[in-house]
Amino acid sequence: MELIKKYFPNLDPAVEEKLSRLGDLYADWNSKINVISRKDMDHFYERHVLHSLGIAAFIQFETGTQILDVGCGGGFPGIPLAIMNPGSQFHLIDSIGKKIKVVKGVAEALGLQNLTAEQIRVENHPKQYDFIISRAVTAFPDFVKLCHNKFLPTNKNAITNGIIYLKGGDFEGEIKPFKKRVSVTPLANYFEEEFFETKKIIHLSM
Repeated sequence: MELIKKYFPNLDPAVEEKLSRLGDLYADWNSKINVISRKDMDHFYERHVLHSLGIAAFIQFETGTQILDVGCGGGFPGIPLAIMNPGSQFHLIDSIGKKIKVVKGVAEALGLQNLTAEQIRVENHPKQYDFIISRAVTAFPDFVKLCHNKFLPTNKNAITNGIIYLKGGDFEGEIKPFKKRVSVTPLANYFEEEFFETKKIIHLSM
């Protein structure tokens, strides 16, 4: 938690309390259903919680913003962001049932009223959202194809509705087709740890 407070020093006490409980909750769930590697559990707050909160450093969602987390795995980036943005609504989806079980268990333990979760593929999900978020579940053009018709038409935030994608490595070729609709922000702009040197946020206006 010290790492989170380093970059988000003025947390609401209720938000801080929920974030501080994530480590123990995931350690417990991970012992029953393996959703995070043992190596990553050793760096849980850096590689999962703070990485997810890179989106919170990038944008502060307006109250009432509707957000879909696609391929959420055990709940990232959706759960930390839902804790940080209690006025926004988050729906987390994944095709693997045991991962959704973990998400629901963690959300219930924390009393997250602004988060729902469902086992479904995004192409079969009928609703529309202001933003779709994800941590690099597939090549970016393929992800855009899956999500292209799932966006609300009216913008209410400082950036236009669209995809906010956490991705590392070299993806210049993947974003080239989207030209001026896409922006890339290095997470190293916000966080100084070595883990974030190659990590970026892609925002695609839809």
